[in-house]
Amino acid sequence: MRKFASWAKRGLYVLSPLPLLAAMTASAAGPSDQLPSAVRAAMQRDLGLDSAQLAQYLKIERLAEVQGKPLAAAQGRNYAGSWIERAANGQFKVVVATTSLRAQKGPADVEIRNARHSLAVLDTSKAQLDAALSRGKAPAGVYGWYVDLPGNSVVVSVGKGHEQAGIDFIAASGIDSRTVRLETAEEQPSLRVALEGGLGYLRNPGDGYLYACSIGFPVTQGGFVTAGHCGDAGEATYFEPSQWTLGPKIGSFVASSFPAPGQTGNDFAWVKVDAGHTLTPEVSGYGSGDVVVRGSTEAAVGAAICRSGRTTGWRCGTIEAKNQTVNYSTGETILNLTRTTACSEGGDSGGSFITGPGQAQGVLSGGSGSCKGKQPNNRTRSFYQPLLPILQNYNLTLLTGA
Repeated sequence: MRKFASWAKRGLYVLSPLPLLAAMTASAAGPSDQLPSAVRAAMQRDLGLDSAQLAQYLKIERLAEVQGKPLAAAQGRNYAGSWIERAANGQFKVVVATTSLRAQKGPADVEIRNARHSLAVLDTSKAQLDAALSRGKAPAGVYGWYVDLPGNSVVVSVGKGHEQAGIDFIAASGIDSRTVRLETAEEQPSLRVALEGGLGYLRNPGDGYLYACSIGFPVTQGGFVTAGHCGDAGEATYFEPSQWTLGPKIGSFVASSFPAPGQTGNDFAWVKVDAGHTLTPEVSGYGSGDVVVRGSTEAAVGAAICRSGRTTGWRCGTIEAKNQTVNYSTGETILNLTRTTACSEGGDSGGSFITGPGQAQGVLSGGSGSCKGKQPNNRTRSFYQPLLPILQNYNLTLLTGA
């Protein structure tokens, strides 16, 4: 194993019409006036929205949140997924895809769109690609795969010049070729490693280096969740009062899950905080106002998402896909990550992903691209480990505020 790979492992840094319409109309109004100023500014900056567009988006986000399950149930086995979509005129809407051939018209702000493959079929195809990992690690040049709801397909992401590797991998998996397509990516995702600079928490394993990560979300058990590659069970964590300054000990990793290079697994952990320290149900706004954590309702594909991390502060994007399998450049393959367009940098790993209304989503695992240059652009991607599986795995409860 190369020393860099070792550092990466240990050190980081997606009903009947009239009653449904009435229910949607009654529940679509969200607390847009309560959106923290830091989140509002970051969403407008990174998503290219003016104030009117942001208000309209928040209405649609609320619509998708409240009515996501009823919309899916109405289509039954024909359901092919749903997402938030922005039209050419800048307006947002909820799209519900179905394989049903009967004509359907959705209520206001909802489009019923025909699709070839049901979500169950696409999920099965994606699972076949995951199953191929039991026969060995993902081939070199294959960066990951996920279900693309708007594209109604399973996407296999490959590097430039590695298309044949992707084709061979698809063929070996036995997946139905009609459900899959190749996507060429400019850069392979990597763990958000940094050996210099930042805010958050540090590890000092005694090898001459400090390793930095970001706190995820506090839990009622007296600690916080974060990324698994940020540290191993038993390792101590230290407060970082300024970049690369080792402050007092704040706690230790209780448990951590992250696979070795060439293996497959999850990327999550939790840290128990020592007595005397205070945990608050908030996400740092980096000087622009903190965001209160109000719950953990899962956001829809297409929803706006913001992340907070020690290196780049507040950054926003949208959710592109859920349950993506990511093959990192250091050889680890992580399952069930959520793919976003938000940017991130080394040291942001473990940090929080949260929606405007304060719904906790997950912790940063890795990404590609950077936060340098004009945002948004089509090169940046960040992948987060969804929060609920972390809480369930360790029997933790999210700390929330009023």
